[in-house]
Amino acid sequence: MTPTHTTGMLATPAPTWQRATGVVIIGSGAAGLTAAVHLAEAGVPAMLLTRATDPTESATDWAQGGLAAVWDAADTAGAHFADTLTAGAGLCDPSAVRTLVESAPGVIRRLINLGARFDRAGDDYDLHLEGGHSARRILHARGDGSGREVERTLLHALRRRLDQPGCSVRLRTGLRAIDVLTDGHGAACGVRVRDGAGAVGDLLAPTVVLATGGAGQAWTLTSNPAVATGDGLAMAWRAGATVRDVEFTQFHPTILHRRAGESRTGGRDVLVSEAVRGEGAVLIDHAGRRIMLGVHPLADLAPRDVVSAAMHAHMSATGEECLLLDARHFGAAAWESKFPGILAMLRERGVDPVSDPIPVRPGAHYLCGGVATDMEGRTNVPGLFAIGELAATGVQGANRLASNSVPEALVMGDRLGRWLRDLPLDLPGEPVPRRTLPLADSANLARINELMDTHVGVLRTAEGLDAAMAGLAALPTGQVLDDDALDATAVHTTALLVAHAAREREESRGAHRRADHPQASPAWEAHVCLQAGSAGMRVSREPVGQAATATAPAGAAVHVG
Repeated sequence: MTPTHTTGMLATPAPTWQRATGVVIIGSGAAGLTAAVHLAEAGVPAMLLTRATDPTESATDWAQGGLAAVWDAADTAGAHFADTLTAGAGLCDPSAVRTLVESAPGVIRRLINLGARFDRAGDDYDLHLEGGHSARRILHARGDGSGREVERTLLHALRRRLDQPGCSVRLRTGLRAIDVLTDGHGAACGVRVRDGAGAVGDLLAPTVVLATGGAGQAWTLTSNPAVATGDGLAMAWRAGATVRDVEFTQFHPTILHRRAGESRTGGRDVLVSEAVRGEGAVLIDHAGRRIMLGVHPLADLAPRDVVSAAMHAHMSATGEECLLLDARHFGAAAWESKFPGILAMLRERGVDPVSDPIPVRPGAHYLCGGVATDMEGRTNVPGLFAIGELAATGVQGANRLASNSVPEALVMGDRLGRWLRDLPLDLPGEPVPRRTLPLADSANLARINELMDTHVGVLRTAEGLDAAMAGLAALPTGQVLDDDALDATAVHTTALLVAHAAREREESRGAHRRADHPQASPAWEAHVCLQAGSAGMRVSREPVGQAATATAPAGAAVHVG
């Protein structure tokens, strides 16, 4: 398949209907729901779309670790700020991080006022410790059900408002966005969508918000739900948005090992939360030796990139397919009270952590980069916003600090929602056609996963990345427009962007490790930015802290494949 490095739109039948609204939000996780609740409160006409038939099918709903914020009098925003910068390995935008740590307590209090219930220890909240944090500041709900509580609370708050007469917001499930529409000035003016019956239509709006989450389905082993195929990244890319730092895909160290041929339930693998190590579980090899002792001062609670790299190195040296997470000393009561969801999923798959160590290995977990934005989600495409995991704000840097993701989604959704509720409503521009781009063949997905697993995993090389890009470029196109083809197309675009950015960055930093460039380099303490244009992919470096909504600096046009 020829790589699509220019702006364009996917080949679809002509739309059979057209409707208009004020704001379109795509995605029903924490970021999208938070923005939608604000718009419903303010009476702004909007439509929230989700491709799933169940709006809870999101990464938020599966989040186990919790929400990081300063609650204890002994903790400080300065400490949370410093921990985030340390994990981000030189690529965090300090201004964005400061906004996160200062805003997180307030948005979580708003969530509590909407009905969220977090675990308590007596009269105080039960605060947990996770990797990379210098203090207990992680809020949990029902042990490992934190994300589900956030999703439940926000969805209930939105539905309560939807039930009120005259509510201006609509929730549509089973409606999949295909492309962002743009007008003659290059501004977003709506989205092209496909419904469950296969009909294509255009939903016009002067404001388009992408809150579609990550792209873990580009790899075989992932904590992400089946809908995390990189749809938002691919749509933003085709519309001309700048993509930044996508080489930094965080691999979570402790995902349940799945042997070749074993299927995954619900399109995702079992994540064993960082909080399990925070409570004292340790990584061991098959001889019972601890893996992380002497590797990092925090040992098993080192930042995720350090743990994943150490695990990968050990498995490569020994030939072991997986390592073991030992939490047998917890006992049944602790497992049942603190991690009931993880316990149930592990037992469902034939692993009882009360009596046996858990076989684990690193798997794709979180996209630290994404569409370049500020903390309100503004992109370089007028009228187009990206929030949540999809957005590269500079908060996560080269490696996300544990439990910062849901707070960032809440903060971004809150800031954008408050901004949009006071914005005068304009009429959408008239969509103009862009270059027609081919769909991928749905049969490509397994080959894409194989290429990404082999060459664009925890440890990378120039030779392997070149092989990945060549293999991706050689994949055939498809003719059928259905969900499988759209999945394969989004994953293919995501894979090309990640592989290209990883090839560009010739150093090891954070979640990006190069065997042929094993050290961090001061020359690369900058963002790698990719942008599609008429001359092909434009690659540039952007200084840390530069305004995210500015058009990417001029650089050499690059053609791949």
